[in-house]
Parts: sequence; C-alpha cells; structure tokens
Amino acid sequence: MSEPSKEVNRHTIAVLVDNEPGVLARVIGLFSGRGYNIESLTVAETDHAAGLSRITIVTTGTPMIIEQIKAQLGRLVPVHKVADLTLDGPYVERELALVKVVGKGEKRVESLRIADTFRARAVDSSNNSFVFEIVGAASKIDAFIELMQPLGLTEVSRTGAAAISRGNKPI
Repeated sequence: MSEPSKEVNRHTIAVLVDNEPGVLARVIGLFSGRGYNIESLTVAETDHAAGLSRITIVTTGTPMIIEQIKAQLGRLVPVHKVADLTLDGPYVERELALVKVVGKGEKRVESLRIADTFRARAVDSSNNSFVFEIVGAASKIDAFIELMQPLGLTEVSRTGAAAISRGNKPI
C-alpha cells in the first residue's frame, strides 16, 4: 500500500452557495477552525433570480487536506456545489490589481513604460502619481508590483482570484 502524498499544492476551489447572510462567515469559519489557510477569497452574487453566489477560494494543502476541505464545504447547508478547478480540468484564473505609484521625472516615464509592457492602464493620474489597473495571472501582477517598487510604489489593492472552468461544462 502506497503512502499518501505529503506534497503541498495550490488549489482553486469554486463553491456555489445561497446568497444569504452568514454564508461567507460559515465558509471562513470552516477554514479557520481547522487551521487551513486561505490565500485568496472572492465572492459575488452570480444568479440574482436563483439567489446564488459564487465563492472562489485559493488554498494550499496536501491532497488529503484538500479532500477534507472539499468534503467539509459540501456538508455546509447553504452549499449547492463544490468544484476543485485545479483537478477538474483546464480553467481560467485572473486577478485585478490597482497599483499606486508616486514619482516625478524619469521615474514617472519609466513607470508608464513598464505599465505599457504589462498592458496595465493608467486609470488615474496627477502631477506626481499614477494609479494603474492590471489584470492577469497572480504571477504577472507580482512581477509588475516588483518592478514598480523602486519607482515609487506606495499602495496596492488586489481583488484575489476569479476563476472559471474552460469549455461548455459549468461547475
């Protein structure tokens, strides 16, 4: 009999829930009560008529931990469906970030050049600052933020991952 894998992997889990007060607190409580970490969490209503919201959670764990998380999520009363996008097949994952850079002169020019390279848009500007909007994989946003550090990065706001499976099959 083989030993269970102890390798820790990143998983993106989509959870379809009733859009009602306290649901998010129950989901988060499940994670915190068992010491599981949430790297990213996004939630929004996705079907107003049916009263459904979608929670996208990025977490890490061994295969056994991930299976426990999914099983426990599935047992919560307001949960309709739990899908591990990481295991269920190809999926698209994106994040949005707003990045504020303060600087003058050459640093300002360089921040615009880098933003153009990363396809980030300046959504606000003043005489000494820009707010850039960037959308993409977390690694792309991380790289953009790193390059903006020496140019006057002062603030970052990130949405967390939004993810959806590819193809014609819904969760």
